[in-house]
Amino acid sequence: MSLKFDWFLPTNGGDGRHVVGGGHGVEAGPAGRPVSVEYLGQIARGAEQLGFASALVPTGAWCEDAWVTSAMISEVSKRLGFLVAMRPGLMSPTLAAQMATSFQNLSGGRLLINVVTGGESAEQRAFGDFLDKEARYARCDEFLTIVRRLWDGERVDFEGEHLHVEGAQLHQLPQVRPEIQFGGSSPAAGLVAAKHADVYLTWGEPPAAVGEKVRWIRELAAQEGRELRYGLRVHVINRDTSEEAWAEADRLLAGIDDATIAKVQEGLARSESVGQQRMLELNRGDRDKLEIHPGLWAGVGLVRGGAGTSLVGSHEQVADLIEEYREVGIDQFVLSAYPHLEGAYWFGEGVLPVLEKRGLWKRPVAGAVAGA
Repeated sequence: MSLKFDWFLPTNGGDGRHVVGGGHGVEAGPAGRPVSVEYLGQIARGAEQLGFASALVPTGAWCEDAWVTSAMISEVSKRLGFLVAMRPGLMSPTLAAQMATSFQNLSGGRLLINVVTGGESAEQRAFGDFLDKEARYARCDEFLTIVRRLWDGERVDFEGEHLHVEGAQLHQLPQVRPEIQFGGSSPAAGLVAAKHADVYLTWGEPPAAVGEKVRWIRELAAQEGRELRYGLRVHVINRDTSEEAWAEADRLLAGIDDATIAKVQEGLARSESVGQQRMLELNRGDRDKLEIHPGLWAGVGLVRGGAGTSLVGSHEQVADLIEEYREVGIDQFVLSAYPHLEGAYWFGEGVLPVLEKRGLWKRPVAGAVAGA
């Protein structure tokens, strides 16, 4: 199977020549490039032309709405898929299934679903959701059960602990059912992913740790009689030489002051997300020893919640590290850089040709379904 590569759309205005912090309950830091349809369109078109399959569109109060933004940007692109957040508990499952169907059919099959259960109770309460984390995952299970049955054309009567629908049915069905992608490191997240996801996503820990998570989910999925694919969400810094790449990492680190690191680390330490706690363990809030595996740098996580590591090196070295992840089961990579526009070109013109030459990647075909 050819490896699949996706890029990131900074819909919080979170782009510029330095690391933009924030996320997971921490206020977003300043950025150099305000969000706009014109600029996001540049990134989307560049990613599309370079051979990225889809664009990850983030969600949360700190950024523009993922559905509205994706619908607008899809009109300025042709083939690029959109990995859009679906948030159980913030909308009814019937409405969510209908919205996804409309986007899928009207975009020509370019929708992928990123299920975001909600890792931070404070943010969920701001949206009117007062369930605790364990209950949110139980509700997510019910939500996805209903959505998938609706996409299959069923008339759904469902009464669960959290959700209740009667006579729910879609009169327009998705021409191709949207692919469901799901991340989460807690035991409850693993059970839901195994039951409902097509792709399990995880953040960029060292390959051995990622391999353990893949085996964990693979075993849970086997108990459900299912097989999943596996993806990695990580940043990337690649240049013509290793020295140039690490010089860029050093430049990004130099742009982060100690007071900001301390403030952000204190905020992220309160996160309920198991995955976020694993990210914090990698950087320890310390500028030293941030290369936690050859070519894997944890500097971004000093000030950014969520994905906090970067692949760093020459084009060939980054391709080698991607092969390490492939060996432990990863076949999809959701990438970003600072700035996002230039980073897409560095990777697309530097690493993708190396992987293509090695027979590990094929350029997506125009008109192909995004999740295929």
